[in-house]
Amino acid sequence: MNSTPSGKTEFRPMAICCALFFILGFITWANGTLIPFLKIACNLETDLQAFFVTFASYIAYFFLAIPSSWILKKIGFQNGLVVSLIILGLGSLIFIPAADSRSYGLFLTGIFIQGSGMALLQTAVNPYLSIIGPIDSAAQRISIAGFFNKTAGIIVPILFGTLFLKDADNITKKLESTADMAEKNAILDSLISRVHTPYIALAVIFVAFAVFLKFTKLPEVDVDAEEETDGSIQGTKKNSVFQFPHLFLGSLAIFFCVAVEVMAGDIIGVYGRELNVHNFFVTYATAFTLSCMLIGYIIGIITIPKYVSQQFALRICTIVGILFTAVSVFTTGTTSFIFVALLGIANSLMWPAIFPLGIKGLGRFTKTGSAIMIMGIAGGAIWPLVYGFLKDTLHIDFQHAFLYAMVPAYLYILFFATKGHTIGK
Repeated sequence: MNSTPSGKTEFRPMAICCALFFILGFITWANGTLIPFLKIACNLETDLQAFFVTFASYIAYFFLAIPSSWILKKIGFQNGLVVSLIILGLGSLIFIPAADSRSYGLFLTGIFIQGSGMALLQTAVNPYLSIIGPIDSAAQRISIAGFFNKTAGIIVPILFGTLFLKDADNITKKLESTADMAEKNAILDSLISRVHTPYIALAVIFVAFAVFLKFTKLPEVDVDAEEETDGSIQGTKKNSVFQFPHLFLGSLAIFFCVAVEVMAGDIIGVYGRELNVHNFFVTYATAFTLSCMLIGYIIGIITIPKYVSQQFALRICTIVGILFTAVSVFTTGTTSFIFVALLGIANSLMWPAIFPLGIKGLGRFTKTGSAIMIMGIAGGAIWPLVYGFLKDTLHIDFQHAFLYAMVPAYLYILFFATKGHTIGK
C-alpha cells in the first residue's frame, strides 16, 4: 500500500481501510448501548459493574497489542486483517450462549474476544494509514478513515438503541413492581434474547469480509524500510525501540485520548440519566457524541495540514476539551448533557494527531512501535472504572467525579502536544 509517485494515495487500499475503520467503530461504540442494556438484562446493581463492558473491550488491547505485532511479522498485514475479522466473528457468536444463559461473565468473554480481534486489526491498519503518504498529512488520512469510524458510531447506538432499549423504562418499572421471580426471569429472558439476530448477522458479515480480503490483492507495506535516516541521532544508529522516548509518551497520550473518548461516548448515557434528561437523549446518547466527533473529523480533513499542523490542532483540541468539561460540570440538565456530547468535537482530532507523532521516525521499529501505541487503548478500560469508583465507591458527586477524571487526562495530552512528542529527537 505505497503512495504513488505523485504522492497521492491508491484508492482501493484506502477504501478497504475505511471499511475496516467502519467495522472498528461499529463494535467499539456498541458498548455505549450494551452498558445500560446489560445492566438491566443481567440484573446488575451498580454502574461500576456495568462499566466492565468497556473494561473487557479495551483491556484486550493492552494484552494483545504486542502479540499482534508478532503475528503480523509472521503472517503479514493482509493475513492479519483476515484473522482479526474471523476473531471478531467468533466473539460475536459467543453473545448467543451468553444470552441463552443470561451470563454477564460470558458476555464479557465475548466482548474481550472482540477486543482481541480489534487489537490485531488496529495494529495492522493504523500503520497503513500513517505510512501510505507523507507523515505530515497522516492526520488527514486517519481523519478520513475516522469519518467512517464515527459514522458507524452514530449508526450503532441508533440501531442497537432501538433494538435493545425499546421500552426500557417500562421494562425496568415492571421488574421493580413484581416480586414473582418466574415473571422477572421471563421478562429478562425476553429482553436479552434481542441480541440473537444482530450478533449472528455481525458474525456472518465479518467472516464474509474476511473471505473477500483473503482474495483481494492488497500490497504489503514494508514499514521496516520507512524513514531509515530517522532511526539515528547525531549519526548513531538506534538498535532498540526503547531508544524512542516519544513513542512511550505517545502511547500514554493514546491512553488518555481513548479515556476521554470513552468517557464522552460511552459514559454519556449514564451521565445523562443522572442529569434526569429526557429518555430520548439517554437512549441515543452515544450518537450525539459521535455526531460531534464527525464534525471534528470534517474540520480535520479540511484544515490539516493545509492551514494548521497536527501538533497545533492537538493543542487546540485539548484546551477546548477542558473548557467544555468545565461547562458540563457547572451546568445542569440538557445544557450539561449537550456539552458532554460536544466533547466529541474536542476529542475528534486527538488520535489522528497523536498516533503519527508517536510512531514518527521509528523506521524498522514501526510495527513494534505501532503495537506499543495500540496498548494505550487500555485507557478506555481503566478510566470508566476510575469514574465509577469516584462516583459509586467514594460517593463523589457524579459531575465532580467527571471533572476529576477528564481534566488530568486533557492536561497530559496538552503536554504531549507541546513538548512530549519532541523528547528524544
